[in-house]
Amino acid sequence: MTDADSLIAGRYRLIERLGGGAMGEVWRAHDERLDRTVAVKQLLPGAAAKQSGERAMREARNAARLQHPHAVAVHDVVEHDGQPCLVLEYVPARGLASVLAEHGTLPPVEVARIGEQVASALAAAHEAGIVHRDVKPDNVLLGDDGAARITDFGISRAVGDGSVTGPGIVVGTPAYLAPEVAAGAGADFASDVFSLGATLYAAVEGDPPFGYGENTILLLKAVADGQVPEPTLAGPLGPVLLWLLRRDPAERPTMAAAADALRAVADGRPVVPPTPTLHLSAEGVVIARRTLVAALGAVGLVAAGVIAGVLIGGQHGSVSAASPPTAHTRGIPAPVTTNVSCVADYTLVNSWPGGYQASVTVTNAGRVALDGWSVTLELPTGQTITGTWNGQLSQQGSAATVANAPYNGSVSLDGSTMFGFNGGLTSGTPATPVVHCTGR
Repeated sequence: MTDADSLIAGRYRLIERLGGGAMGEVWRAHDERLDRTVAVKQLLPGAAAKQSGERAMREARNAARLQHPHAVAVHDVVEHDGQPCLVLEYVPARGLASVLAEHGTLPPVEVARIGEQVASALAAAHEAGIVHRDVKPDNVLLGDDGAARITDFGISRAVGDGSVTGPGIVVGTPAYLAPEVAAGAGADFASDVFSLGATLYAAVEGDPPFGYGENTILLLKAVADGQVPEPTLAGPLGPVLLWLLRRDPAERPTMAAAADALRAVADGRPVVPPTPTLHLSAEGVVIARRTLVAALGAVGLVAAGVIAGVLIGGQHGSVSAASPPTAHTRGIPAPVTTNVSCVADYTLVNSWPGGYQASVTVTNAGRVALDGWSVTLELPTGQTITGTWNGQLSQQGSAATVANAPYNGSVSLDGSTMFGFNGGLTSGTPATPVVHCTGR
């Protein structure tokens, strides 16, 4: 391998080795022609030399198309001893991976700020038709100037480029792959979104969604299954992470929308991702909630249909309080004076300084299908609701009422649905509200 003080292409003097990996080594170097500091990425020789050369040329072409303050620029591509070398913008920085190795995790707002900057660069890449294909902490640089930058488009693919990988080869880092890529599909813009979500998940939770795993095959299977554990340390960033990490690529935001959502979290503004698609495993189909309710109503099956709520894990708070005659407390039935009855179970999902997240599961406990419901929460002093999903919010004083959305008002016998919300907190930890459910 080339040593310090070597001259590359008669122009770039190697000064200090910055790091290396399976593909090659990176050096801090001096451009003697333009008198500036650069980084030189020298690819390792070996059996894949031709493929590495093609990757290097492709990285240079792709990066030349991408000019963004949060993407590391490629200045030149040259050869040394028959091997390609990329000449990159030199950024005094540490890799996010090394920062996490030292600190374990980072605060949610800081991770959101890093994510917003990286997402803005990747959005520009997507606009230019470039898929990165290897978004991970190693490829995110945290500069001395406070800016985050994405680097290493070495296995990226401009839309329309031919592939330099063989058939059946999965390209990328397994722990940060999207489920569809782990299952053998090609990488695209949506898979970059998932990989960014996995990177930010690792930054705030300490590990990527599926861990690292010593057995690559088992890890790829876990990734392909796509069951992302609920984040526990992410605070207000949690809903956005789960949006980026949805298993269905069509359910994820665009990279530009991801940047907007991450910016909102970093600025302290609430983000309510769109309701995910309802999965009907019994029929093996996926139908949007609104479409499902309309279809069932059209054939007169609303009373028999089961509208499954999206459940959010967490520690349970108190159960519902009675609101006779159309509500009762779970486990202590009120006298039945009507066939319509519902129960609302409150769950505290997460909390952080100044805020919290909760969900409420509404269960049909009556004798007929619910045609609609509303839940009233008597909020403790200092608590507010700042935004809801799967419901329509109205507030008066300390009382907040959430009515069903148009698509989840009908709840079959023994069926359930849910809504969730983010809340504000003036001090301390969130207390459990008194909850009433009214069905109709």
